[in-house]
Amino acid sequence: GGGATQTYPSSILFYLIFDYSLAPFSSKILDNYALTSRKNNSNFKVPNPDRTLTCLSCPTYKFKGLASSSVVVPPTTKRPYLGPRNFISFSIRGMSSSTSTLLIEEKIMPEVEVQKFELLSAAEDIYGGVTVDIKEPMDSIVFASLLKASMSKWRQQGKKGVWIKLPTKHANLVQAAIEEGFRYHHAEPDYLMLAYWIPETSNSLPANASHRVGIGAFVMNSKREVLVVQEKNGHFKGSGIWKLPTGVVDEGEDICAGAIREVKEETSIDTEFVEVLAFRQSHKSFFRKSDLLFICMLRPLSTDIRKQDSEIEAAQWMPIAEYAAQAFVQNNENFNSVAKICLAKSEKDYACFSPMPTFTTSGKRSYLYFNNQDFQLLNPGSQH
Repeated sequence: GGGATQTYPSSILFYLIFDYSLAPFSSKILDNYALTSRKNNSNFKVPNPDRTLTCLSCPTYKFKGLASSSVVVPPTTKRPYLGPRNFISFSIRGMSSSTSTLLIEEKIMPEVEVQKFELLSAAEDIYGGVTVDIKEPMDSIVFASLLKASMSKWRQQGKKGVWIKLPTKHANLVQAAIEEGFRYHHAEPDYLMLAYWIPETSNSLPANASHRVGIGAFVMNSKREVLVVQEKNGHFKGSGIWKLPTGVVDEGEDICAGAIREVKEETSIDTEFVEVLAFRQSHKSFFRKSDLLFICMLRPLSTDIRKQDSEIEAAQWMPIAEYAAQAFVQNNENFNSVAKICLAKSEKDYACFSPMPTFTTSGKRSYLYFNNQDFQLLNPGSQH
């Protein structure tokens, strides 16, 4: 590097700082750390002596070409950011001149005497696992080394599940994690989550979300007309079939709110949520995910239809009996069952599930859907 070097005699305790950009625990260290031996009060460089340095904590890693007298340390330069990490303390003790190796010992020493070995920073969870949240750029080789060392430490600590959250801008680290044994768990628009189960027992990490939640909206006006649409896309494109407005509930959105939103988007009709009439479950319907569809009854607060041009071919108010009499509805078991339920509800002969606002144990707002009619019988003084 052109700067002055510093030498450290073998008679003192000293510490070697490993730069991870040099591929830690490999022979590449020789290119950056020359070794000298005291001889006649002058420094004698030993570029590649046939000696090795063994890390006692990681005995598979050795440094070739290390003499025992002293170490020449290159001038200090600013080290690149290595990402979040914790530390293991190591020291290196100089041996006598007759000794041909240096030993790295993991030991407990006062803070002033200990140099730190870096690990990935991780937050512990309540299930005995850890989560690594990568937030800063990192070289993939550096990450692989840190991950390998961290996994070794977590095994020693008896950790169970390991989660790595990788933002999309750090996709260069995915291969290193996969090669270490991690698997994909789930992906969102802004990150990928990988997981690893350490114990030699059955994997109890929770699986990725298994269901998609959708709604079908039964909106009937005072004339016993139901709001129906014909779709521009999907299975019903060009079929001429009139169907209930449907859609998918957004992440973090309540079923009742999703039903109101979908009706508004497709038809511009404002509505008030009333009840859940029924729901059905199907499997392998969307990228191998299961599907839950909630048939919801809503009360219209407006009448003028303005269809959504991007998704809806046509929209109208249709007599409920005419809707139920369509050949497709009559011949399709699911559609026919839903139509019968809607007819029964229109005649006041069908008890449904009404939403009751409540809170989870963690304080989050939620809804409990229950049979309103029977609930009133069981709880005469209730206002629900």
